[in-house]
Amino acid sequence: MAVKMKNAEPENSKNKNTNSTLHFESCPSMLLDTRWLLDQLVKSGRLEQQDANLVAGTPRTKAQLKHHGLQVIADAQLEDKARPEKILDLQALTQWLSELCGMKSFHIDPLRVDVPGVTAVMSYNFSERHHILAIEVNDEEVTIVTAQPYYTDWEHGLKQTLKERKIIRLLANPEDLQRYRIEFYNLAKSVFGAQESAQAVSRVGNFEQLLQIGGSKDPDANDQHIVNIVDWLLQYAFDQRASDIHLEPRREVGNLRLRIDGVLHNIYELPANVTAAVTSRIKILGRMNVAEKRKPQDGRLKTVTANGNEVELRLSTLPTAFGEKLVMRIFDPEVLLRSFSQLGLAHEEAKTWETWIKNPNGIILVTGPTGSGKTTTLYSTLRQLATEEVNVCTIEDPIEMVESKFNQMQVQHNQDVEFASGVRALMRQDPDIIMIGEIRDYETADMAIQAALTGHLVLSTLHTNDAPSSLTRLLDLGVPSYLLTSTLTGIMAQRLVRTLCPDCKQESEVDLAGWEQLVRPWKAAPPKVIYKANGCLTCRNTGYKGRVGIYEMLTVSDQIKHLVEDDFKLADLRKLAYQQGMKTLRINGAQKVAAGLTTIEEVMRVTPQHSR
Repeated sequence: MAVKMKNAEPENSKNKNTNSTLHFESCPSMLLDTRWLLDQLVKSGRLEQQDANLVAGTPRTKAQLKHHGLQVIADAQLEDKARPEKILDLQALTQWLSELCGMKSFHIDPLRVDVPGVTAVMSYNFSERHHILAIEVNDEEVTIVTAQPYYTDWEHGLKQTLKERKIIRLLANPEDLQRYRIEFYNLAKSVFGAQESAQAVSRVGNFEQLLQIGGSKDPDANDQHIVNIVDWLLQYAFDQRASDIHLEPRREVGNLRLRIDGVLHNIYELPANVTAAVTSRIKILGRMNVAEKRKPQDGRLKTVTANGNEVELRLSTLPTAFGEKLVMRIFDPEVLLRSFSQLGLAHEEAKTWETWIKNPNGIILVTGPTGSGKTTTLYSTLRQLATEEVNVCTIEDPIEMVESKFNQMQVQHNQDVEFASGVRALMRQDPDIIMIGEIRDYETADMAIQAALTGHLVLSTLHTNDAPSSLTRLLDLGVPSYLLTSTLTGIMAQRLVRTLCPDCKQESEVDLAGWEQLVRPWKAAPPKVIYKANGCLTCRNTGYKGRVGIYEMLTVSDQIKHLVEDDFKLADLRKLAYQQGMKTLRINGAQKVAAGLTTIEEVMRVTPQHSR
């Protein structure tokens, strides 16, 4: 029988079951209260009796009276007697309750939950009333999480609707359970409501009614349900540490995907018409032309996170076979505050980079594919160079992040403002430092060289796989070798690798074959120990949290200049660069593996083979 709750506390239940290990299968259906949980914690040696009495006697607010007993105990921040110098937080208490009742614990990962499927299992009211949530559904079984392991009154009613499917019960963190119950059902409600609005349009009886509600069978971009979906999407992306949001239309549905630490994750499938309305809503927020769907467009959007931090997003649309594809790149203003060591530049590499950027003139190039962190490196560098004594000007396509210390100029193709003409205009603005977003053609490369020859420090990016191939790329564009060697200071190729989660990484034996493949053709002694990805709540079970740069730095020395001015081969250039101390991307990555920052597999994933 269920114990009725009175102010979130059942009647005295501390004597109902006093065994040290209780199994939920053998217990009567009951709701746990704080007093009972405190008594069990004392008996299991996790809590002192005086601390338990203190928690039990502390008055609670009206909101706290609705909290689960584990939340009440976790809020008290009490010392865990079984783990010296650690507190009884909600995660530890959930694991303790799991062991006490013999029910497996489960961490809700929203990235892996089929929201439409799980919310169709039961209504929100049923889920809330019985303290449960479906988190996995298939043809044979339904997995239900609960924070009340001894409460089973819901099972009979649910079995009737599930018919032959088996119910699997797991224990979940009560805070996560409440949060994701609200989040999942609100999202499902908004999607359903948007579809209902669209269906209402198709059922109108005459032309006047059609005009009154917009005249379209698609949901309106300003519909409250669409607004809710967009708000959820943005906040969800911020919570998941996403760098990009992808909204991709397909024939029947639209795929929502997030790029987290460089890897894309599917998170939701929206109906096709709802996808179009969400895209239109975001275009409105980004001040883009909503009516124009046949041409690519760019826009910007500023918003705030749940913590009140301001975040800027760069929007880009692309017409596809089934509608507009939308990508939102999320820029964190804190990246501008990162030091060279935080970017991943070791002491030796940071020293080389600082030597380059202290030159009063010359060209410094950062190379790598899209998403390799080139812009972050350049912005962090410019912010440190942009003192009151210098004039820093940039020409970008588009402006990635707005920074008050720079004079930033946007490429505008419809106004004939290209990189080359933009640099020409910047030259008349008395700049000390010029940043060119990308060198794509001979005209831009020529203007960069002219700027360097006339006493300016020029920073730019180039799309090549490694540092030495940047020289051949510039020569292929038509730049004379004598101009190249007289202006080029250094080239840095870079990639981003995921870093191991510090809370769960585990020591592992060195894979000698993998290590040899990573450092080939050099011979480098393997480290005594390396670490592998494991997975925990902090990193959302991926084993990785955050990213760090790996670098390949080529200083254009006199010997390299002489080689470039002759008819050289790229292999000879690489060989000379290695002899002068250039470390390849993979060697630099191997150093970070040895330091316990990442894994062999991660470095191999992002680095090109020919740069070994």
